[in-house]
Amino acid sequence: MIASLTGRVARIDLDALVLEVGGVGYLVRTTPQALSSTRHGAELTLHTELVVREDSMTLFGFPHPEEAETFRIVQSVSGIGPRTALAVLAVLDPEELRRAVAEQDAKTITRTPGIGPKVASRMLLELGGKLPAPAGPAASEGTAGASSLPSGVDADVVVALVGLGWAEKGALSAVEGVRAETDGPLDAAELLRRALRQLGGSR
Repeated sequence: MIASLTGRVARIDLDALVLEVGGVGYLVRTTPQALSSTRHGAELTLHTELVVREDSMTLFGFPHPEEAETFRIVQSVSGIGPRTALAVLAVLDPEELRRAVAEQDAKTITRTPGIGPKVASRMLLELGGKLPAPAGPAASEGTAGASSLPSGVDADVVVALVGLGWAEKGALSAVEGVRAETDGPLDAAELLRRALRQLGGSR
């Protein structure tokens, strides 16, 4: 079992990266947040989970051990595979998921693409008691902040980035970052291009 990898980022794709360790390049599937927070050539440690199927072996990795543990636990839900578990972590961080389960909040879980109310209810049922208790009430402040979405062109670009597979939080952060670095006006196409560059989508 490969529990973790530390090496140099040799390539960044839209849903994975290649981590070069001792001359060997490992293709690791990970979240948009992890991809957007690293750069080509950077040193990186990922906590990993190797998923073995009859016709494939796929390595999934996360910057934080609690993400890897949550990834493993979510897959214990009947009907949830590794790609869906990865999608959950792309939308909800471990604390947000723990809070949703503790509060039986199916609506929050259905923010994950491909998960409807029925699957969300099953997750609430089967994850109860498996995830650690959520931290204090501070997370509610983050939820309130995340609801302050932009309007106009910025909102259109955030929606486009989410459609490309990026988490709403990361997409919003990228758009805000572009706006902070730019003095003049930007149309939707240019804003999208620059946001993708910040997220690593142009590599």
